[in-house]
Amino acid sequence: MATRKPSRTPAEIEDIILRKIFLVSLVDSMENDSRIVYLEMSAAEILSEGKELKLSRDLMERIIIDRLSGNFPAAEPPFQYLLNCYRRAYEEGKKIASMKDKDVRSEMEIVVKQAKKLSVSYCRIHLGNPDMFPGEDTNKSNVSPLLPLVFSEVGSSIEFGGSNSSGISCPPGFLEEFFRDADYDSMEPVLKQLYEDLRGSVLKVSALGNFQQPLRALLLLVNYPVGAKALVNHPWWIPKSVYLNGRVIEMTSILGPFFHVSALPDHAIFKSEPDVGQSCFSEASTRRPADLLSSFTTIKTVMNNLYDGLAEVLRCLLKNTNTRENVLEYLAEVINRNSSRAHLQVDPLSCASSGMFVNLSAVMLRLCEPFLDANLTKRDKLDPKYVFHSNRLELRGLTALHASSEEVSEFINNDTGNVDILTNTSDVQNRLLQSQDATSTSGNASEKAKYPFICECFFMTARVLNLGVLKAFSDFKHLVQDISRCEDTLSSFKAMQGQAPSPQLQQDISRLEKEIELYSQEKLCYEAQILRDGGILQRALSYYRLMIVWLVGLVGGFKMPLPQTCPKEFASMPEHFVEDTMELLIFASRIPRALDGVMLDDFMNFIIMFMASPEYIRNPYLRAKMVEVLNCWMPQRSGSKATETLFEGHPLSLEYLVKNLLKLYVDIEFTGSHTQFYDKFNIRHNIAELLEYLWQVPSHRNVWRKIAKEEEKGVYLNFLNFLINDSIYLLDESLNKILELKELEAEMSNTVEWESRPAQERQERTRLFHSQENIIRIDMKLANEDVGLLAFTSEQITAPLLLPEMVERVASMLNYFLLQLVGPQRKSLTLKDPEKYEFRPKLLLKQIVNIYVNLARGDKDNIFPSAIIKDGRSYNEQLFGAAADVLRRIGEDARITQEFVGLGEKAKIAASEAMDAEAALGDIPDEFLDPIQYTLMRDPVILPSSKITVDRPVIQRHLLSDMTDPFNRSHLTADMLIPDVELKTKIEDFIKSQDLKRREERLSSQSTKATIQTTDTTTLID
Repeated sequence: MATRKPSRTPAEIEDIILRKIFLVSLVDSMENDSRIVYLEMSAAEILSEGKELKLSRDLMERIIIDRLSGNFPAAEPPFQYLLNCYRRAYEEGKKIASMKDKDVRSEMEIVVKQAKKLSVSYCRIHLGNPDMFPGEDTNKSNVSPLLPLVFSEVGSSIEFGGSNSSGISCPPGFLEEFFRDADYDSMEPVLKQLYEDLRGSVLKVSALGNFQQPLRALLLLVNYPVGAKALVNHPWWIPKSVYLNGRVIEMTSILGPFFHVSALPDHAIFKSEPDVGQSCFSEASTRRPADLLSSFTTIKTVMNNLYDGLAEVLRCLLKNTNTRENVLEYLAEVINRNSSRAHLQVDPLSCASSGMFVNLSAVMLRLCEPFLDANLTKRDKLDPKYVFHSNRLELRGLTALHASSEEVSEFINNDTGNVDILTNTSDVQNRLLQSQDATSTSGNASEKAKYPFICECFFMTARVLNLGVLKAFSDFKHLVQDISRCEDTLSSFKAMQGQAPSPQLQQDISRLEKEIELYSQEKLCYEAQILRDGGILQRALSYYRLMIVWLVGLVGGFKMPLPQTCPKEFASMPEHFVEDTMELLIFASRIPRALDGVMLDDFMNFIIMFMASPEYIRNPYLRAKMVEVLNCWMPQRSGSKATETLFEGHPLSLEYLVKNLLKLYVDIEFTGSHTQFYDKFNIRHNIAELLEYLWQVPSHRNVWRKIAKEEEKGVYLNFLNFLINDSIYLLDESLNKILELKELEAEMSNTVEWESRPAQERQERTRLFHSQENIIRIDMKLANEDVGLLAFTSEQITAPLLLPEMVERVASMLNYFLLQLVGPQRKSLTLKDPEKYEFRPKLLLKQIVNIYVNLARGDKDNIFPSAIIKDGRSYNEQLFGAAADVLRRIGEDARITQEFVGLGEKAKIAASEAMDAEAALGDIPDEFLDPIQYTLMRDPVILPSSKITVDRPVIQRHLLSDMTDPFNRSHLTADMLIPDVELKTKIEDFIKSQDLKRREERLSSQSTKATIQTTDTTTLID
């Protein structure tokens, strides 16, 4: 029978375990394992103390020091040795768990725990003081040996500093023990190196590179209090430099390179790898749609991983009361140093990239989420005083909604004594982001106001979105325009090359094709990261809904009419708050399904309230943007039932929309810009499209008719005046351009003569030809729109068009159009493809004739025929007959044609009567003639400033376009005119006397004639 193996004592077990963990021996036993080190000196010391040569917990620290301090050729270097000690301790711990003797197991667990603790402790000491212990460092690069361990903890391995760190794994629990409860002073240099390495690992890495592992590593570190503190105290948290600018912060701060990771294009110096455009979208036109969709999905997914990771990093730091202020300072520095990103031209060497700011936009929107609930319950936390009194963001210099910079300064100075200092409770601090009620302080609390975190986050997000996502929208729009221009130029060059080939042209064609390819790649990158990401658009829309609801709260809420005086707080708010809202709505409206589920009612209310309120929003172009939003929402354009309800079932819309559109149509005549003359056509085009749609909605049409009646001498008359002005200019301009185009066509069609010209001259003439084509197309489209608007409205609203100050203007316009369309020069306006230029002469003639007939039907006082014949420039009685012939040929309604011919006859009679009346008046004294038109005044009025007397209808017609005295440019309105009663009496007496004189002459003539006849008769009888 076999003898039983004697059981080991706990001391023996402890010795065995510690020898396995630390790979040391106190007995020179010629171990086979070359890693095991014989500690001869330690053994001698232990023997001299009268102790057994066994390792124990009491000797553990002495053994580690001796092992690390000794020079053992075959031994592992310090860090690797200590790490593996921890790993072996972990393995021994697993074995101990299966021991049956509870007491021994408990004792051994204590031993292993202490071994782990000492291994970690000496790891910290070694990394903080690398020269303390001898030993060759196998980590040849300057990268922290902790980095591969952190990477192995958070995911797959990565190559670093030229050496492959694959195969290095972190023992379970090592990092947790290493960072938890660590002393900050000893950890600071270790973490400093680690953060610099992490920053370096993502420097110039694109969306397709390995940024996710470093990002997870960063998140792991900031979750430890010591890691969070070391990060915000790092010298590169906010780099200090006299040359500090936006780009420097992006490239040198610890977080900057993480925010730089993007799919968006950047300046060549800062280009990231792999190149997203080249990798995913080269020769996109030849790729399968499924491949492009796959690329879009990949980029969207990785970018959202980045957004979520960075947002979580900031949340960790913001929750920690010791690091929160540093985060807010960092964000403020990034925003303030990049304020010039708002400029039209951005310097890529001094400003951070679009990629960084789009990423920051997405992250800030995630931080805002807790207070973007459907009911916006936290909006009372948003303090408008932040804009004026916060020393964190530079907001006071921004263009305000209405107030001038001087008015803003005065308002701030008057309000300085009333800054609310909001207190900060400890309970609030503990629930920072989840409750969104925590506060941040800015410097010394006694000197600066404290604002809730919600308030800080809200205004910072407004600035970031302005410099980030909204700027990216603008860049994208310009990119699309560049592509369009290049394609047009390429098309022209190819046409020229076909007619007159040249090597230079071929070079230009090749260059343009390369440019278009690069532009197309960039466009698809924008599309992938922003347009295809419904999440970022939805969050931004939720944010701006809060913005406009909060702004409306500053003026008393959603109700009309607005208070007569604009509150100073509203007037002083940065203009871009509203402009960004409108730009986002326009952009989102053009992306299919981007507005699905978005609550648009508040946006609609805001637009209706402010689009025609220059007393609240000074910038006419900003108010015009609101019309552009509505234009995108028209049901026929949006294809959405949700937007149809906004127009046809929305209370404010039904009551105010038409009126405010008419008012804006008038206001936009004078924008104060040097390009105001041309700008107004595009803006009015949007308004006209909306008005045409609203006319088809019965409820809006009824409101329109009511406005025309109530505002007959006010806004409606002004609207009609500018509509007529625009129609005349646009049609005149496009008809003249048609004549120029035909001349160019004739030149180019004469092949022999054309080919003999120099190539450069042909290129210039061809460019001019295409330019003229575009101008005609645009002007004709706008002219058609304006004439159409007059045609359908005059069917039901004629009274304002027949007012004394308007009727002659309308008649002149109609006569002019009629002359162009059926007059002697109509043959010269014939085009090969008129539809290409939006030139539809038949439709135009029908509309003109309809306006004539509509006004004739509404002319109860028979003044329209007289107005028609007063136009000496274009009226010709034969035009009515010529137009009627054309109408019959093109199949116009016979009743309309008949009424039109009847109006022509009335005009002919009126012309005859006018000649008689003019003859009857004889020589009119100069004092009775209007100084502007040299016609007899019927209702003379004195201009208060220049004291000159003019005829009321003439000056009223002038005031519709220009509210100034025509003789000295001083301000003038219709209610300032002074009736010249005395002169009016004189004129009336003159007319009566001339009439009487004329009648007497007629009677005298008849009497003389009778006498002559009688005498003659008598003579004949005799």
